[in-house]
Amino acid sequence: MPIVVRIDVELARRKMSVGEFAERVGLTPANVAVLKNGRAKAVRFSTLEAMCRVLGCQPGDLLEWVPDEQDAAQAPQEAHR
Repeated sequence: MPIVVRIDVELARRKMSVGEFAERVGLTPANVAVLKNGRAKAVRFSTLEAMCRVLGCQPGDLLEWVPDEQDAAQAPQEAHR
């Protein structure tokens, strides 16, 4: 999956446990695990907002698009000057 979830990185930076994070965001620890492990199919904006508020970060700190092999092969080549 080309979207990588970096919740674990932000939690580690803040020395915050998954349990504390889940409670403050209003999620179950199991749902945080689904997000952290990249098994979520969608994230509500209200949940993303709550995660950013609790962690004091931007959405881009939590989510990153990483091209897979197919995306890389289809990417336009830079024009040579």
